[in-house]
Amino acid sequence: MTHTTRARFAFACTALLVAASSALAQLTPDRMFYGVDRKAPMTVEANGDVEIKLFDPETREVVATAPAVAGGVDLASLFPELWLEKSEQVRYAQLFVDGNAVGAPVVLVPMISVDRAILVNPQTGQPAQRGQRGRPLFDSEIAQMQGRTRTVVYSGFRAYVSKDVVLDTSMGEIRIRLRPDVAPNHAWNFRSLVEGGYYTDIVFHRVVPSFVVQVGDPTGVGSGGPGYAIDLERSSLLHDFGVLSMARTGEPDTGGSQIFICLTREATAQLDGSYTAFGESIAGADTIAALGDVEVQGQKPVDPPVLERAYLVDSAPITEWKAPVRRPAATPEPAEETGNAQR
Repeated sequence: MTHTTRARFAFACTALLVAASSALAQLTPDRMFYGVDRKAPMTVEANGDVEIKLFDPETREVVATAPAVAGGVDLASLFPELWLEKSEQVRYAQLFVDGNAVGAPVVLVPMISVDRAILVNPQTGQPAQRGQRGRPLFDSEIAQMQGRTRTVVYSGFRAYVSKDVVLDTSMGEIRIRLRPDVAPNHAWNFRSLVEGGYYTDIVFHRVVPSFVVQVGDPTGVGSGGPGYAIDLERSSLLHDFGVLSMARTGEPDTGGSQIFICLTREATAQLDGSYTAFGESIAGADTIAALGDVEVQGQKPVDPPVLERAYLVDSAPITEWKAPVRRPAATPEPAEETGNAQR
C-alpha cells in the first residue's frame, strides 16, 4: 500500500468514524414532563464541542444558544428564559456537535390551559342552537374557538424527541412531519396512536376526488374510533395538498383517530379554522395522488386502499427539514362541489 493510498484509506476511515459518531449523537429528555420552575434534566450523547440551540419551528430561526457538555445537562439552567418568559410557543431544542446539527430535535410543548370551541351560525355570528338530542340545527354551522375568559395557567412543558410518521399503504409510502407547534395535542394524540399500532390494516374508507382521502376507522365504515374524543385546536396550518388534518362529526370536540389527507388547496381552504390541521407530508406525493384517484361509488372506494401500518422514525435535524410535498401536475383539478370533512 503506497503512502497516498494509506492516506486516502485513513481519511475514509476518519470520515466514517465522524459520520458514525454524528449518527449516534442525540439530546434525550430524562422524562416527559417538567414542572415549572424546576430542573429539566436531559442527556447529551456526543463526542466533540457541544451546543444546544432553541429554535422557533415555524421560522426555523434560532432564539437562544447555550454551550453544553456530553452527559447530563439541565435544560432549565442552560436556558433560564424557559421559566422566566413562560412562553406559550412550542420550541425545538437541537443538539449541535462541532458546529453541525445532529440527531432529532427535542420538542418542548408548554403545558397551558386551552381554549374551547363552539359551533356558530355563520349568518348570525351567534352560538348554534341545539335540537332535542343536542345536535346543531343547521349543517352549515361552523366551529370557532372561544376567546379566553380566564387567566392562562403555565404548568411547565412536555418534552420528547421529534418523530416523523410513515404511512405504509397498499399504494406506497407517505412520510409526514408532525406540527406540534400549531396543534400540540393533535400531534401528540396521533403519534401515540401510531406508536400503539392503531393504524394497522385499516382501509381508506372515504375518498372524495380532488378533496380528501380519509382513514382511521378499524371498522372501515366511517363511524368508529379509538374510544375517546379530542378537543378541536386552533391551528395556523392551512389545509393544502399533503396536509394531515383531523376528521370529526358535526360537533367540534369529536376528533379521535379518523384523519384525512388533503388533495388540493382550492377545495380544502374552506376547512381552515374549523378543522385541526397538524401535519404535513414531506415525501410520498405520488402515493397521495394515487389514493385520490381510486375508483369510487359516491365517496366509498370500490376497491379500498389499505393503510397496512404506520410507524415512527426519527426526524431529521431541524436545519435539514425538507419542504412539504407539492401536488403532482397530473392530479385532477378540484371539483366544484366538495362538501366537508365530517365523518
